[in-house]
Amino acid sequence: MKYLDEYRDAKAAQALIQKIKSTSKKSWVIMEICGGQTHTILKYGIEELLPTNITLVHGPGCPVCVTPLEMIDKAIAIASLKDVIFTSYGDMLRVPGSKSDLLNVKANGGDVRMVYSPLDALKISELNPDKKVVFFSVGFETTAPPNAMAVVEAQRRKLNNFSILCAHVLVPPAIEALLSSRESRIQAFLAAGHVCTVMGYSEYIPISKEYNTPIVVTGFEPVDILQGILMAVQQLEESRCEVENQYSRSVRLEGNPIAKKLLTETFDIVDRKWRGIGTIPQSGYRLKEKYSSFDAEKIFNVEYITKEESPLCIAGEVLQGLKKPTECSAFGTLCKPESPLGAPMVSTEGACAAYFHYHK
Repeated sequence: MKYLDEYRDAKAAQALIQKIKSTSKKSWVIMEICGGQTHTILKYGIEELLPTNITLVHGPGCPVCVTPLEMIDKAIAIASLKDVIFTSYGDMLRVPGSKSDLLNVKANGGDVRMVYSPLDALKISELNPDKKVVFFSVGFETTAPPNAMAVVEAQRRKLNNFSILCAHVLVPPAIEALLSSRESRIQAFLAAGHVCTVMGYSEYIPISKEYNTPIVVTGFEPVDILQGILMAVQQLEESRCEVENQYSRSVRLEGNPIAKKLLTETFDIVDRKWRGIGTIPQSGYRLKEKYSSFDAEKIFNVEYITKEESPLCIAGEVLQGLKKPTECSAFGTLCKPESPLGAPMVSTEGACAAYFHYHK
């Protein structure tokens, strides 16, 4: 545990908190873009330890939370078919669609299976040649490479009964969309370290310059988060706007060239709808035409399905950092982890679930 404990060291954390307090003279609003970072902040009480002039707002960096309602309904429509084995990571099974969720499909006889990797879905395809096996391909740039590799491998093995329902979204366009909003009050970002491990952080440099906003690539442990906040505050107080890398033990400017090459060869970048936010241009992946025979949306003809969000859920405002989960009238009453109205209450990385479990 040595290499984990050092990033949870109480003395190091206290030293960083004192440094933040002595450095920050003005009021600042900082958004952590990643749901994993939100979870750490709430679990370890980081918000309560910071000076009152530093406000943290929670961004749309939870892939489960931003997967749009209509994509869940597409998954349900496919999973309900008799000749389909629908596979997914476990956290997607309880995300509510417009009328149901994937667990209800399973309860009603649908063959819905939780897997830990797209390779598990490939194995199921090999073992069930008489079935159509679909993998729910959800996530940011972090999970896209293994899902791309699964498609390439399926083509190599001639597994024509395998496909993916692709709902991948990209972080830089989301940051730019948030900053370009008239309602935005974000003055600095903590960027997601795992995304930048794959993609690097060169894409953030022009965004930082255009919007005069510091961006600090940050890890996920308490000391990581506090150091990222300190670096952001130092830039703000010095009127600097740069991209800095706190997570240097994992992230390089250029990212992972092999993974990036695979993504470029497998996916096209397209406009993508985000739950609670709307369509963000050039913010998602879709399989290239040469892999269209593995595109579940086309195979099962569910591209026509569209749905609007529930007016009772303020997930969109939470994901944009405009409101805190506790400002929702349904929080903790009509909306709980066991009976969620919106995706942020379902996922362990969702801001609403984190507030429900940890916030006092």
